[in-house]
Amino acid sequence: MKVVTVVGTRPEFVQVAPFTRAVRARHEEILLHTGQHYDQDMSDVFFEELQLPRPERRLSVGSGSHGEQTGKLLIEIERVLLEVRPDWVVVFGDTNSTVAAALAAAKLGVPLAHVEAGLRSFDRFMPEELNRVVTDHLANLLLAPTSRAVDNLRAEGITQGVELIGDVRVDLLAQSMERARPRLPGLARQFGLRDDVPFSLATIHRASNTDDPGRLGQILDALSRLELDVLLPIHPRLNKMLTEFGLHLPDNVRQAPPLGFLDLLAVLDGARAVITDSGGLQKEAYMLRRPTVTLRDTTEWVETVEAGWNRLAEPAELESAIEAALEHLPLTHPPLYGEPGVCARIVTCMENHSASSRGRS
Repeated sequence: MKVVTVVGTRPEFVQVAPFTRAVRARHEEILLHTGQHYDQDMSDVFFEELQLPRPERRLSVGSGSHGEQTGKLLIEIERVLLEVRPDWVVVFGDTNSTVAAALAAAKLGVPLAHVEAGLRSFDRFMPEELNRVVTDHLANLLLAPTSRAVDNLRAEGITQGVELIGDVRVDLLAQSMERARPRLPGLARQFGLRDDVPFSLATIHRASNTDDPGRLGQILDALSRLELDVLLPIHPRLNKMLTEFGLHLPDNVRQAPPLGFLDLLAVLDGARAVITDSGGLQKEAYMLRRPTVTLRDTTEWVETVEAGWNRLAEPAELESAIEAALEHLPLTHPPLYGEPGVCARIVTCMENHSASSRGRS
């Protein structure tokens, strides 16, 4: 098989690492980097740390409005697919790169595999929700990480091509933790974390939290009231809005630049708790048994909330939510995201689907 794998953002770089190793062991892969995230801290460092091969194709789409960016991506990805003529296009998650590649593949009749299919926050104001819904309705092979995701697809009438395979981050953590953990002492010294004070890892980047000065101010105020130190890697959007609104970080918040994946895993493993609005970090925190408070009113990872390891909260509720999370750790930790070997199962599903399609032709 000839596979074009499309990535463009930080979460996709993380997910593609174990998949690329699995697919290249058995087939030809062309890695297409769309350039949606393009600076060193948000892109190149992930290829270096995760030992990803350099992309065979690289676009330079850059930033822009959602419509502008998606339109440019669609045009450029279509050109690559017309030239390469792959047997499969593989996309991850819910970014503009994801939906643009899905549209390009569907319009050209190229089979499309969607990793992380079936996730739903049921919040149509989130651009990511629109991207994932559209992609799922175009995909030929829907690779669901959880049984809840399978149920979501069934509720929308999607039953063909659905496979419950687990989450690729299970493979990634299994391959990465041994390299990540020794980094923690140096990172703690670098960012001024105190040995005698536990810390929480925080990530804030969604427009719903950063682009309103009132809400962003509430979040900073809530962080200031925590008895924990807070390590906050500053996403470019957050940095821009802090400057634009003239807001300052509280004294207990230790600022860090965007972290590479291994550094992020190291501080996640060392943290007492997690505060985030990121989808991927909610899962990684669950896998490492770190109690989490998500500063959103919805999540696509509902099962982490139901299992008691994740809480949804508004900024005013953050202090009490963190206290409850630390005082009432769940007694159980169900294997929500499957066992290692997820990426090999994805490749097998693609092989089987291709063989089945040839048999019907």
